Amino acid sequence: MEGKNANLEAAIDQLLNVEKQMRFAGDVVGTKKAVSDILQLCFEAKDWKSLNEQIVNLSKKRGQLKQAVTAMVQQAMQYIDEAPDLETRIELIKTLNSVSAGKIYVEIERARLIRRLAKIKEEQGLIAEAADLMQEVAVETFGAMAKTEKIAFILEQVRLCLDRQDYVRAQILSRKISPRVFEVDTSKEKKKPKEGDNVVEEPPADIPSLLELKRIYYELMIRYYFHNNDYLEICRCYKAIYEIPSIREDPSQWIPLYLQVLRKICWYLILAPHDPMQSSLLNSTLEDKNLSEIPKFKLLLKQLVTMEVIQWTSLWNLYKDEFENEKNMLGGSLGDKAAEDLRMRIIEHNILVVSKYYSRITLKRLAELLCLTIQEAEKHLSEMVVSKALVAKIDRPMGIVCFQVAKDSNEILNSWASNLEKLLDLVEKSCHQIHKETMVHKAALKV
Repeated sequence: MEGKNANLEAAIDQLLNVEKQMRFAGDVVGTKKAVSDILQLCFEAKDWKSLNEQIVNLSKKRGQLKQAVTAMVQQAMQYIDEAPDLETRIELIKTLNSVSAGKIYVEIERARLIRRLAKIKEEQGLIAEAADLMQEVAVETFGAMAKTEKIAFILEQVRLCLDRQDYVRAQILSRKISPRVFEVDTSKEKKKPKEGDNVVEEPPADIPSLLELKRIYYELMIRYYFHNNDYLEICRCYKAIYEIPSIREDPSQWIPLYLQVLRKICWYLILAPHDPMQSSLLNSTLEDKNLSEIPKFKLLLKQLVTMEVIQWTSLWNLYKDEFENEKNMLGGSLGDKAAEDLRMRIIEHNILVVSKYYSRITLKRLAELLCLTIQEAEKHLSEMVVSKALVAKIDRPMGIVCFQVAKDSNEILNSWASNLEKLLDLVEKSCHQIHKETMVHKAALKV
C-alpha cells in the first residue's frame, strides 16, 4: 500500500513540474492535459483525499489559467457519482464548491454542484439547509446558462421554500420567472450566435422541456396561492395548465386528467369572489366545448351567470358528493374553508340578484329570499358594501335596504337638464308633424 502511495506521489510530482512549465509558458492545451492527468491518476488510485488536495492545490497556483480550472472542475464533477460513499461524495462537492466560489467562468458548474448538494441534504431530511444552500445562487444573472436550466433552478428554489413553509421568500423567488417566458415558440429555429455574443451552454439531459417546466411552475404557484386561499389565482393557474398544447395533443395522457383540471377550474371559479376578472373567466369557461362532458358543472356555472336566486340547501344536496370527491382527484381537496366559502359566494350571488330587481326592499323580505336570519342577511350585505362589490344603504329603524346610488346636486341638475332637452326635442318634433299634416290637408282642399 505504501509502495502504491509512493508511486502515486512520484507520478503526481512529475506531472506538477510539467503543469508548472506549461502554465508559465501560457500553453492552455498543455496545462489542461497536465491537470487532467493528475486528477485521473488520483481517481484511478481511488485516493479521494489526495484528489481533493490536488484540486485545491492546483486552483491556488500562481497565474493559474482559467481554462485549466474550468476543465479541472468539469472533470472532477464526473467523479462525484463514482464516490464509494455519501461522505466522500459530499466532501468532493464541498471541495469543488470552495474552488469555484467567486469565479465567474465556473459559475454554471458551481450552480450545478450546489443543486446536487441540496438534493443530498433534502434526502437526509434537512430541507431548511437545502433551501438556504439553493438561495445562495442567483442564476438569473448567468448569461451562459440555458434558459430552461435557469427556470428549473429557480423552480427548485421555490419548491424548497414552499416545503419549509417560507411563503414570503417563495413569492419573491417566483417573481423572477415571468409567465410570458413559457409562451415562446419552440418550433422556431435557433439563431446562430454572432461573433462577440455569449455562447449559451446546452442544458443537461435531466432538465425538463419548457412546456413541462410551465406545468411545474403553475403547480408550485397553486401550492402558494392555496396557502392564502386565493381562489381566483388558483383558478388561473389551473386554466394555464389546461391550455398547455403538448398535453392536449396527447389524448391518451390527457383524457383522464383534463376533466379533473376542468372540474378544478369550475370549483375555484365558483369559490372566487365576484369581480370583473372572475366574470370574464366564468363566461370564457362556459364557452368551452369540453364542459359538456361534465354536465353538472356546466349547469352550476349557468346558474351563477343567470340572474336568479339560488337555493343553497338544494344546491348543496345536489353537489355535496361532487365536492367531497375532489380530495380523491388531481390536486387534492379544495381546502378546509371551501364549503363555508362556497355558501358565502352563493349568498353574495343572491344579494347581487336582489339588487338588480329591487331598488328598495325590507330586511325581512331580503332575509327570506336569502334563506337567512335578519342579522345574517344584514352582516353579509354590510360586508359586500365595505368590499365595494355593491352600493346599498340600510335604514335600520325602518328595516329597509335601498340599493339606489345617492346622486349629488350636480348629477341631479344634469339629469333635469337632459330631461328638459328631451322634452323640448319631443315638442319640436310634434309641432313639425302637426305642421306637415296641416300643409297636406290644405293642399288637398285646394285641389
